[in-house]
Amino acid sequence: MEKAYKLDFNNEKKGSLYVNCCGCSQTEPLHSFGPAAKPHYLIHFILSGKGVFRFGGKEYHLEAGYGFLIWPEQLAFYQADEKDPWTYVWVGFGGSEAENYLQGMGLSERHPVFKSDRSEELYDTVRDMMEHNTFGMANDLRRNGQLSVFLSLIAADTDVVEEKETDKGNAYVQKAVSFIQSNYCNPIKITDVAEYVCINRSYLYTLFQNYLGISPQQFLAAFRIAKAGELLRSTAYSIESIALSCGYTDALTFTKAFHSMKGMSPSAFRKQPHKESGRQDAGQLKEIEELLALQKSKETIVGVE
Repeated sequence: MEKAYKLDFNNEKKGSLYVNCCGCSQTEPLHSFGPAAKPHYLIHFILSGKGVFRFGGKEYHLEAGYGFLIWPEQLAFYQADEKDPWTYVWVGFGGSEAENYLQGMGLSERHPVFKSDRSEELYDTVRDMMEHNTFGMANDLRRNGQLSVFLSLIAADTDVVEEKETDKGNAYVQKAVSFIQSNYCNPIKITDVAEYVCINRSYLYTLFQNYLGISPQQFLAAFRIAKAGELLRSTAYSIESIALSCGYTDALTFTKAFHSMKGMSPSAFRKQPHKESGRQDAGQLKEIEELLALQKSKETIVGVE
């Protein structure tokens, strides 16, 4: 019979990331689960032994050092080996940001298996969750904090099984685009973007050309000018303030960039009839949105479904 220690937590299930359950099992030969579904995300990490995991129409033969993710409401099956049954820890969790975190780690329904060399640390985090098992805010915060640690340990050296080079490339583009969207207001350069996603500038240029059809510099400029157009249309900010708000170091540089892209100065753009200027700016934003939609439609980003 399976030797298992399992805890289910009945705390209020809301927030960005929270623990539903956790446990540790030393399984008997051929001990199995499913095919069945769970209502939350569920990660198992194998401490010893081996077995088989079936999910999404694929079968994975896994051993110590590997883990697997079960997506909510999706059928899964896993079974311990007959001669060398596995021992594993598991954590069930949910939250408004859970999917985003998993995607950022490269885990998804299409890529549910990972490898980690941090067995002892992963075990310790789950054990800590189980030790703080009573009702109360302090223990809730402790367990949820340990869940973040648990995921961070996986993310630190995750090697997603069957990851393709094209998946990696598209993931880099997605991270670069997100960085630009969050930091266009700062005087960032493309080297900053490349450093953030941990690749060199020339490779980032190649990826943007392949996936979006433009260079990173062109994307950054288009995004900044589109945002500047919004501010020109909707505020009475000075040209200098708008320049600084969109990541330009001075009004002159901004004015030259704006004229190059829009065919007129920021002041002339602002003087246009509101409806016409709004239409032009909306067109610029639409172009950017179409580029992003094209990127997402390829559905080859690691961890993005």
